[in-house]
Amino acid sequence: MAGKPSLLRSGSAVPLALGGGVAFLFVASLLVGPAGLRVDQSLTALISGQGDAAVLVMREIRLPRAILAVLVGASLGLSGAALQGYLRNPLAEPGLIGVSASAALGAVLALQTGLAASFVLALPLMALAGALGAVLLLVLLAGPRGGAFTLILAGIALSALAGALTSLVLNLSPNPYAASEIVFWMMGSLADRSFTHVWLALPLTLLGWSLLLPLGRGLEALTLGEDAAEALGVRLTRLRLRMVLGVSACVGAGVAVAGAIGFVGLIVPHVLRPLVGARPGRLLGVSALGGAALLLAADLAVRLIVPERDLKLGVLTALLGAPLFLHLIFRTRVRAE
Repeated sequence: MAGKPSLLRSGSAVPLALGGGVAFLFVASLLVGPAGLRVDQSLTALISGQGDAAVLVMREIRLPRAILAVLVGASLGLSGAALQGYLRNPLAEPGLIGVSASAALGAVLALQTGLAASFVLALPLMALAGALGAVLLLVLLAGPRGGAFTLILAGIALSALAGALTSLVLNLSPNPYAASEIVFWMMGSLADRSFTHVWLALPLTLLGWSLLLPLGRGLEALTLGEDAAEALGVRLTRLRLRMVLGVSACVGAGVAVAGAIGFVGLIVPHVLRPLVGARPGRLLGVSALGGAALLLAADLAVRLIVPERDLKLGVLTALLGAPLFLHLIFRTRVRAE
């Protein structure tokens, strides 16, 4: 009708479609697995708690795994959209500022020193400590008024340092079992996670979302340039600090409970950007939904493709993301010529 905007023009079609996809994939994640449960058995065990073995599978294994896929996927998608909007660069992704590598270093130290074996929460807590240390160093190196270029350089330096220290730990490890566990953990996975991991990641994840989602107006103003954004009343120092803290909280929590899962923050904003008119503000929310959908789908895929080989989630996302990253680089080069 002429007087009413269509669903597509109102901008609600993409979020609705993504929300529906997340809901469908979440239910599928609960119903798919090697336990061989029928759909009615799974739903009965989940809702009413009938059937001891089925209840254990549904409530203690599949449900926390699906919830973590939503939390971590949404965090990575949202963080990627925020970073790309702030840096005005479609090649940016959450690992750029060094938080992922630093959180991984903390987890590696927990595995190498044996703390992870003696205390169940040592690994995620050490990963969070690594992420926090990265934030402090990043703010210190970039300075209170450093621009986007300074932030990128500081992040690259932190990533290189954390990566070098992680390699050093692996190189000097006298325990081959610990080294093997470190390698497998760094591939990223949601297998064998429990509600303990959910409750550990949830507060930081929600904090990160609360810092990043309101940045839409500032990011859209930045598309006009920093001087224009400041003229419109955007406080760039505050915007950058909220962005760094939000991304760090989201990524640190995700790495702490799921290991290193790359490329989600790169793939999702890039794919969804044309659907929201390339507006950074609108891209934030839809990227969170898209990230959740992508990680749910990838986690389903690793259970279905080669279930007997335990394909790692981070390996699959890297196989999907690396070709797209190369395509982005090639297209950027072509445009520059």
